[in-house]
Amino acid sequence: MTRNLLFRRGGCIPAAALLGASALLSFGQVPSPGAQEMAQRVDRHYNQLHSLKAGFTESYEGLGIKRTESGTLLMMKPGHMKWDYAEPAGKLFLLDGTFAWFYTLGDSQVQRIRAKELDDLRSPLRYLLGHTKLENELTGLTVAPGPNGQFTLTGQPKEQEKRVARLSLTVTAEGTITVIEIEEIDGALTRFTFTGEEPNARIPPGTFRFIPPRGVPIVDALPPV
Repeated sequence: MTRNLLFRRGGCIPAAALLGASALLSFGQVPSPGAQEMAQRVDRHYNQLHSLKAGFTESYEGLGIKRTESGTLLMMKPGHMKWDYAEPAGKLFLLDGTFAWFYTLGDSQVQRIRAKELDDLRSPLRYLLGHTKLENELTGLTVAPGPNGQFTLTGQPKEQEKRVARLSLTVTAEGTITVIEIEEIDGALTRFTFTGEEPNARIPPGTFRFIPPRGVPIVDALPPV
């Protein structure tokens, strides 16, 4: 009688056993997480932090304009965030907990606006400065496989429906944000890519205090209409 065997060096393995193992592996695959689960992983990751440091690259394409800028992002709870640009050098966007400040070296004025009135595309990370609940920030949240084993969460930012068509977060399986992509209603696309995240980084006192250059006036920017 012929035995149903597959041969290997030093012995043989019944084919039925191999088929059974294959079936177990197939049925044992871990299902991909849903949007709610991935949002909760992002929440857990950032809610345990009190500060953060990361490199960023910011790219913009729209209205016939293309540009790429880069620098260092610093965040500290509650409500403090600093985008310190290396390229172009001297550009700064800072949240001090009360005001947002905008300045580029050589500008004739410093702009500021109350943080609660801010409508700026660099501010999507602002919700991470408190107690995060991503599902409260984005409506219609969906998830899809992303590059390198990551996931892409996509939704509509609340209170920005007139400006933003979608916001997508590329996140690791642990919930770390690596990319933010914002598509505006007019088709303009802004992408922030983050590298070298340092959770609970030590940030020197005074980092989030903005002192205008001598002789440069401060102008209060108008809130969005």
